[in-house]
Amino acid sequence: MKMLSTTLRNSALAAGPTLRRSLATHAPFYEKDCSSITPPYAQLIEKWKYVRELLNNRPLTLAEKILYSHLNDPEKSLSGGGKIRGESYLQLTPQRVAMQDASAQMALLQFMSAGLSRCAVPTSIHCDHLIQAIDGAESDLKRSIASNKEVFDFLESAARKYGIEFWKPGSGIIHQIVLENYAAPGMLMLGTDSHTPNAGGLGLLAIGVGGADAVDAMTGTPWELKAPQVVGIHLTGKLSGWVTPKDLILHLAGKLTVRGGTGRILEYFGPGVANQSCTGLATVANMGAEVGATTSTFPYTENMRAYLNATGRAPVARAADKAASMGFLNADGGAEYDEVIEINLSELEPTINGPFTPDLATPLSKFGSFVKEQGWKDELSAGLIGSCTNSSYEDMTRVAELAKQAKAAGLVTKVPFLCTPGSEQIRATMERDGVTNTLEDVGAVVLANACGPCIGQWKRDDMKGEENAILTSFNRNFKSRNDGNRLTMNFLASPTIVTAMAFSGSLSFNPITDTLTLPSGKPFRFTPPAGRDLPTEGFTQGNTDYYPSPVPEPQPETEVIIRADSQRLELLEPFQSHFGDRGLELPPLKVLMRVRGKCTTDHISAAGPWLKYKGHLTNISENLLITAVNDEGGDVNVAFDHDRAAGETETDTIPAVAKRFKARNQPWTLVVDDNYGEGSAREHAALQPRFYGCAMIIARSFARIHETNLKKQGVLPLWFADKADYSRIGSGDVVETIGLADLIEGRQNAAVKLKVTKRTGEVFEILTKHTMSEDQLKWFCAGSALNFIRSRMS
Repeated sequence: MKMLSTTLRNSALAAGPTLRRSLATHAPFYEKDCSSITPPYAQLIEKWKYVRELLNNRPLTLAEKILYSHLNDPEKSLSGGGKIRGESYLQLTPQRVAMQDASAQMALLQFMSAGLSRCAVPTSIHCDHLIQAIDGAESDLKRSIASNKEVFDFLESAARKYGIEFWKPGSGIIHQIVLENYAAPGMLMLGTDSHTPNAGGLGLLAIGVGGADAVDAMTGTPWELKAPQVVGIHLTGKLSGWVTPKDLILHLAGKLTVRGGTGRILEYFGPGVANQSCTGLATVANMGAEVGATTSTFPYTENMRAYLNATGRAPVARAADKAASMGFLNADGGAEYDEVIEINLSELEPTINGPFTPDLATPLSKFGSFVKEQGWKDELSAGLIGSCTNSSYEDMTRVAELAKQAKAAGLVTKVPFLCTPGSEQIRATMERDGVTNTLEDVGAVVLANACGPCIGQWKRDDMKGEENAILTSFNRNFKSRNDGNRLTMNFLASPTIVTAMAFSGSLSFNPITDTLTLPSGKPFRFTPPAGRDLPTEGFTQGNTDYYPSPVPEPQPETEVIIRADSQRLELLEPFQSHFGDRGLELPPLKVLMRVRGKCTTDHISAAGPWLKYKGHLTNISENLLITAVNDEGGDVNVAFDHDRAAGETETDTIPAVAKRFKARNQPWTLVVDDNYGEGSAREHAALQPRFYGCAMIIARSFARIHETNLKKQGVLPLWFADKADYSRIGSGDVVETIGLADLIEGRQNAAVKLKVTKRTGEVFEILTKHTMSEDQLKWFCAGSALNFIRSRMS
C-alpha cells in the first residue's frame, strides 16, 4: 500500500476554504434549478463520518469517501474488520442513471417487466448512437430521425410514462450532456455506456454498467459492486506546447495496458491536477475505460467550480464548496493507495496509440519511424475529431486556432476532415463564436451532435476492403469499429495532432518539428495552439426543442409504443433457470468453441449496422461472435457442429451453430481467452449467448463490466485456476460442474471444479476460480437478476 505524503495532503488540492471564488470572466448568463442534481451533501457527509468510525478513523481516499457515503447499509458492507478493497462486495445507492438510445432499449424493456410506475432515481435517455454520419449535420439528423422513428417513439413514450428526461436526437452525446447538466462533485451515478466515467471530470464516481445494473438503481434495488482497489496517479509538472490531457491518458494507457485498470478506480492527485480544465479531466476519465478501470476521479478544483458556474449550476458549486471545506471532496492526508503511479506532465509529449488496440502507445517523435518499421504506407486517408472523448469547447477552439494559422497561410486539409460537436450547446456556441466557419473554411465537414463514426455510424464510401490509416481523437480503435473495414487502422491522438496531420496527409508528419510546403514554395510550420476552456461570452443553449422538461412527472396513462410486427423492438421473455436433474449442479454442457485472443464486446455483439436491432433480442443475436476467431483452425465466425443431423454441415457460422444447439435444447459453454469482454458496456454481449442457451463461460480472465453483465443474465463466469487449461478443452467436449451446489449452499471453502469429457472419451478435472457473491448466486439460481428482483417485488 502506498501512502499520500504530508506534503501532498497540505497542497492546494485539499480544496475547501483554500478555493477562490470563480472567475468573473466566466460568469454564467443563466442559472438552472439545481434541486434535483445537487447531491445530498449533508446526508453523504454524515454517512462518511459514520463509516470513518466503523473503520477506526483510518484515512480514506476520495474514491472510498464517495463509495462508502453511498452505502445502503454501511455496517453490513464494512463490518468484520477484514480487507475491503478488492475483496468485499458493496451494496450501493446511486443517485442517478443515464442511458444512451441504443442501450436504453433493452434496459427499458427489462425495467418495464418489473411492474413499477416510476423510476426510483432521476433517470435520463440520450439519443446519440442511432445517428449515422454521411454528408453533414442537417441531412444526417433528418435522415436518422426518419429511419429510427419507431425506436425514438418507443423511447419517448416510455420516458413519458415513467418520468424519465428524454434528450431528443440532435441534443448531443450522452457524456457531454451529463457533464454539462447532471454531474456534480462527490456523487455516484451509473450510465449504460462504458464511457460514463467521463463525468468523473467533475470529481464524482460515474460508472459504466449494463442495462440490468441500471435497472437495479431504477427500481430502488441496492446496486452491488466489488470494492475496487484504488490506484493513485500523482501528477506533477504542467502540460505545455502541443501536449494535451488526451496525451496524458494515451501515455497512461501505454503503461497500464487494456487490463491494468480492471477492478480498480484511478484517482488522480497532486499539483498537476489543479492546472487542468474540467473538460480536460473528463477526457482523461473517459479513456480510463480503455484500461479497464471501474472509473476515474479527481479532487474538487477551482476549474470544476468555474465549469459548474459557466453551465448554470452555481447552486451546485456553492454546495460543493461547503462540502469541500469539510474535507469530503479530496483524499485524507495519509490515505493509502494500492499502487501509486508518478507522472510528470512537463515530460510528456504528444502520443499516438494504435492500431487496433488503445494501449499501443508511441510518442509522436518516434511515430514516423514506427510507421516505416511496420511497412505501412505513409498516408493518412481521413482525420476525425470529436466524440465523447474530445468534443468540448476547449477542444474545438484549440483546433480552430490551427485552422486559422492554416487559412492565413493558404492551406486546406489534404484528406477528409470530419468534426463532431459534443452537444447542441457546444455546437451553438461554436457557431456563435465563429469556430464552425473557421473549420469549414479549411475543408472540415461538421457532423451532427452525436457519436457517429466513433461507434461505427459512418457511411464511408471510399477505402472499402483496402488497407488505410485514419487518425482520430476517439477512444477505441478495434478492427472494423469505425467504418466496417477490418483493414482500416485507426490511430488515436489529440484533436490538435489529428488536425495538424490532416493538413499534411502523411502519418510521419510531426507538427512540432516538420514544415509544410506552401503553394508559394515557402515552408510553413504550425505554432502550438491554445484553446479556451470556457467561452468568455458564456455558453448559448442553441435549439432548446431538443431538451427535456426537467424532472418530469410520470404519465401512467401513456401507452408505450411497440408494434406487434416490429423488427426493431421485442418484448422480453424471462430466462428460465438452468437447473434440472443434477440439482444445483449445471446440466452437462457442450463446448460451442474455444475463442482465440482479444475478444471485445465488439467481437461478441457488433455495432454499426446492427445498432438498429438493439431492442430486438432475436434479431440482434444473429451477430453473436461473428468477428471472433475460433482457436481450432484460426477462422473467423466458424464453429464446428460435431453432433450435426443428416443434411447439416460440419461447420457453420457461430450464431448458426448456437441456434442449432438451442433447437436441440442443448445447453452450452464457451472457452475464452484473457480479458474477455473488453470494451463497451453493451449487455447484448451477455444477453445474446444466454438467449441461445449458454449457461457458463470459462475464461483466462474477464473484463469487469462484461463479467457483471453475464452474472446479471444468468450466465456463470468461471476463471481458469491454471490458464494453461484453456487449451485442454475444445469444441464438442462435454463439461460438468462439480462443487457448484456447495458454493450455492454457502459451504465454507467451496471450490468449483469442471469434469471434462473429451470427444475421444478421455476424462479429467480442472479447478476454477470465481467472483460470485451471495446475491449473485441468487440471481444465477433464479435464471437472471431481473427474475430475482421480480420475485422479491411480487
